[in-house]
Formats: sequence, C-alpha cells, structure tokens
Amino acid sequence: MSKKKVLIVGPAFPLRGGLATYDERLCREFLSQGHSCEILSFSLQYPKILFPGKTQFSSDPKPNDLVIHSAINSINPFNWIRVGNNFAKEKYDLVIFRYWMSFMAPAFGTIARLLKKSGAKVIAITDNIVPHEKRFFDTAFTSYFLNACDGFLSMSKEVQAQAQALQPTKKVAYVAHPMYDMFGPAIEKNKAKEILGLDPNFHYLLFFGFIRKYKGLNLLLESFAKLDRKQLKVKLIVAGEFYEPSEPYLEQITQLGLTEDVVLKTDFIPNPEVANYFSAADMVVQTYLSATQSGVTQIAYYYNKPMLVTDVGGLAELVPTGKVGYVCSQDSSQIAHAISDFYQNQREANFVAGVASEKAKFTWEYLTQELFSI
Repeated sequence: MSKKKVLIVGPAFPLRGGLATYDERLCREFLSQGHSCEILSFSLQYPKILFPGKTQFSSDPKPNDLVIHSAINSINPFNWIRVGNNFAKEKYDLVIFRYWMSFMAPAFGTIARLLKKSGAKVIAITDNIVPHEKRFFDTAFTSYFLNACDGFLSMSKEVQAQAQALQPTKKVAYVAHPMYDMFGPAIEKNKAKEILGLDPNFHYLLFFGFIRKYKGLNLLLESFAKLDRKQLKVKLIVAGEFYEPSEPYLEQITQLGLTEDVVLKTDFIPNPEVANYFSAADMVVQTYLSATQSGVTQIAYYYNKPMLVTDVGGLAELVPTGKVGYVCSQDSSQIAHAISDFYQNQREANFVAGVASEKAKFTWEYLTQELFSI
C-alpha cells in the first residue's frame, strides 16, 4: 500500500483517559507502518461546569514521538470553521474522527465537512451512537455529524447495527477494540500487591475505570456481599475516579458490611500505575448495566487476566464464557456464584491460558487495515 497522510481527530495529550490513550496508540500504529499521522485534539474539550471529574489533564510525560495539535474549542463555532479551513490546507488522504458523544457532533460535523472539501476521506470510529446517558439534542446532533462521514468503524456489533440503521448507504465495519499494550509489562502478583499496599494473604478482584452509574458498581457490591468472603479470602479493589457523587456507593459499602473487604483507590489511575492493579488482581470484573465496548477488557487481555462481564452491549462478544471467564446476567446471585466458582474450582490457570490464545485477534494492524478498506 502506498503511504498515506492521516489525521486522527479526538482527545490526546495533555488530555487524559481511555480515548486519549487509544488515539495515541492508533497514531503510533500508523507511524510504525510508514504512514504520516498526526492528531487534532482540543484546546477546550469540556467546559469545567460540564466535566464530572477532578481534572481533564494528564500528569504523564508529554509523548515526544507524536505530533498533537491542541486546537479544537468544542463550544466555539468560529473556532470550528477556522480549524477546519486550516487543516484542510494539509490535504490529508484519510481523516479519522473518534466519536463518543453527541456534545462533540456540531464541532466534528463542521470540521469534517471542511476537510472533505480538500479531498480527504472521512471515517468515524464510533464508540457510541446511542449514548449511555441520553439528552434531548442527541438525535439531531448525531445526524449532523454522521451525514458528514464517508464510512464508519464500530467496536461492537450493537453500535454497528445502530450506524447501519442511521446511514444505510454507507459502509460500516466491525472490528473488536484492539488490545491495550502500552501500560508496561506485567509484574509478579505479590510484588504488585506490595506496591499497592495490599495484604498478600488475600485474593483480589478488580473493578477498574471511571465510576458512572451505567458501569454497575452498585450491582457488583451487591453481588460481592453475597460471597463467603472469609472462606474465599477475597477482597475487591475499586480503582478509578468517581464521575458522579460517591456517597451512595460509600453508604452501600457500609450498609452491606463491606468496609474491610473493599479497597478504594478512587483517584484517577495514571498510565504508569495501571500495570500494578491488573498484575495484583486474579480476575477483572465488569458488571455493567449498559455498554458498547470496553477498553478495560482489552487491558485485561494484555495482562492475561480472566474476566467476568455482564451480558450487555459488546462485552459478551469479547469474553467467550468458560474459556476466558464468565458472562453473567445482571443478577447479583449469578455473579456471586460465578466468583465463587472461580475460586472454589481453581479456574484461574485455565482461564489465563484461554485469554492468551484469544487475544491474538485484537491487533492494531488489523484495525488500520479495516480503516483503509472503508
């Protein structure tokens, strides 16, 4: 294939979070293949009043191997026109938008239209089309953006179906979320526990990532309370920042008698510390109430960790039950039974072997090939 000039439009350093991590890793994949690739990110992603966390910005070192333009102001239409016209002059072959919420659609739709006038093909990687938390403007804003695109790539079959329903004449490819392989190597389990200040005499489950209602931490706590925790010698690590009030969860922990058995690490977890949490855990647990796909699953794959997920969105597509872990309904008794089975029947070694064989499917090279094919 001839070398292409590629632009990725979406969050990147100094912004933090899974989207930024993904965009930077995708950019590196294009560069490793000999293509030209840059990232067009935000000068203002969210006004402070709309951002649920403590800060939007990363404490990690600047990635000096990437060209990142922090230029888009998400709420300034004059900025969208200026940015679109300026980057249209660069004559990109392929422009890839990361689309995850309708709030960004007016800015992205305007910039996409201006870039298309320069001859660029515009593809959207659609994390979500129907949002987890719905707003009155979702349909109109999303249509404005989708109409500006030439094609789409989704990371769950649910989102693929949504895109095909809204844009039936355009190609919509499905590629599973690639494996996150940029957080550093795994470390020995007891060493990881020592680094985190955990008691090495206990087993640990891991709930990882931003805490929002749709991620079902309340369901996990309810399930965890049903375990014979003393017999299993198991504790739960909750690692990630609250993106909504923490009080209901803290009250639930107290009411269920889980204070001694839940380890709260509820600050944002910087990239250099991610390996510690996954290395310390026996199994990663995602009791989501709704989902499309999850980067957490793909971190678990990299660290060869068994998984328990609920049967929502695209999660079950990525976790073959009985091979790499469990797919459960949103039933606390079933979830508790699966966790008990994992420990009582010593499933970890077999599931780890299953994870190691399954993860070969999730490569960044395959993702870039599909983007070019669209």
